[in-house]
Amino acid sequence: MGEGDIAIECGANVGDVTEHLAESGATVYCFEPNPYAFEVLQKRFSNKENVHCIQKGVGDTASTMKLYLHENSGDDEVYWSTGSSLLNFKSNVLDDKYVDVEIVDLCEFIDGLNHRVKILRMDVERVECAILKKIINSDVLSKIDFSFVETHDHKIPEIKDETNEVRDLIEKNNIKNINSI
Repeated sequence: MGEGDIAIECGANVGDVTEHLAESGATVYCFEPNPYAFEVLQKRFSNKENVHCIQKGVGDTASTMKLYLHENSGDDEVYWSTGSSLLNFKSNVLDDKYVDVEIVDLCEFIDGLNHRVKILRMDVERVECAILKKIINSDVLSKIDFSFVETHDHKIPEIKDETNEVRDLIEKNNIKNINSI
């Protein structure tokens, strides 16, 4: 990866992965909906012309959703920002402490780039399955060289069936450019 390449990081948090992507010289688009993490992310990359920080979440459609904050977020909003979720039933979030966040249709965003995406990384606390289904069922899949997706079914049993359905879809279609963790 290098200059002229594009990387997209969804769920960038405070930018630890973004840092590595940016060092390559690639143009990096990083999405982070949590306002506390985003403030750190934006400050961290304010002097990097190749990094574009976007305070939005990603999904399979453009919308507004509630981002539920971690049960310990009152102790340290930034530290506990990694536990934020779009799921109100996740065991470690508060269903009465949330922020409304704008969601971007990731497929539309990628189409709008008019450029191949070298790396797509997603850590989006549940919405990865809907996004992956849309990517797989569209021509967007052919515009992405490598996808790395953190799934959350090991922490959130309620999404295990949907995650396995996507894994089966990837295997059935012999898709080699999507890797789930």
